[in-house]
Amino acid sequence: PDPYILIYDKKISAAQDIVPILEKLVQTGKRDLVIISEDVDSEALATLVLNKIRGMLNVLAIKAPGFGDRRKAMLQDIAILTGAEVISEETGRKLDSVVLSDLGRAEKVVADKDNTTIIGGKGEEAQIKGRIEQIRVEIDRTTSDYDREKLQERLAKLSGGVAIIRVGAATETELKEKKHRVEDALSATRAAVEEGIVPGGGVALINAVVALEKIKMANEDEQMGVNMVRRALEVPMRKITENAGKEGSVIIANVRVEQKKQKNVKIGYDVIRDEYIDMVKGGVIDPAKVTRGALENAASIAAMILTTEALVTDVPVKEAPAAQPQMPEY
Repeated sequence: PDPYILIYDKKISAAQDIVPILEKLVQTGKRDLVIISEDVDSEALATLVLNKIRGMLNVLAIKAPGFGDRRKAMLQDIAILTGAEVISEETGRKLDSVVLSDLGRAEKVVADKDNTTIIGGKGEEAQIKGRIEQIRVEIDRTTSDYDREKLQERLAKLSGGVAIIRVGAATETELKEKKHRVEDALSATRAAVEEGIVPGGGVALINAVVALEKIKMANEDEQMGVNMVRRALEVPMRKITENAGKEGSVIIANVRVEQKKQKNVKIGYDVIRDEYIDMVKGGVIDPAKVTRGALENAASIAAMILTTEALVTDVPVKEAPAAQPQMPEY
């Protein structure tokens, strides 16, 4: 518990480099030390192992994450999170000059051969928030999807948003299905974090119809196009309710009545409960980015069809009627 954390951006090879800080820890009666560096090998590693076997120190050596400039940035993140100082020759610091005030602290550090989790870093809250804001600015500025993803990972780790989802199943087929569902959920969550959420169940789309009612086109053909979009916006809610055995038009009309009555545009129809509820409070939500993207993409495809005046589709095949069961012989 409450281990000290040493962060070094190079490989540790010589025992004499780490002996001074180990002696300082022993003198203060502190036994738990986590070393995060590029690597620990040969003589230095043997010294750490020997101290652990003898019970002098409880040492955990961890390879620093990432590579190159990204590694430096991640080490700085860890330093700010734990209140440590990154020991680097670039700043004129050598390993043998480390003092206790250079070390970070955390409530707990859990590690296995693949992953390390720092729990309850004891860095200054103001510095952590400042680092988070700095990363957010970098996310807004970057034009690379890869860099953006890596920056978002760093942001999540500093914000405490790190989680491991373990998916298990009895068969490989079931496992793949569950894995896809979890990936879909993660994608939806990321989209929700980016642009927020809207009421689900088609409510957000029928609410968008209000914007179309203000549009008056110059001729009847154009007005017909507006009416088609209005009708298309109702389709998701109509299909959801029809799949539940209800009449779509009636449900849509009732939703609008309930919205006016309760003065709440989040009111929709929950087919599971068979009642009209506040969809957000009921947990029936969609990422705003997904809903917006679906509408924009549909409009783009419709415009392409209109301008090309042609559409390539599969020829519909009529299914043969099911054969009548044979009468049993007596």
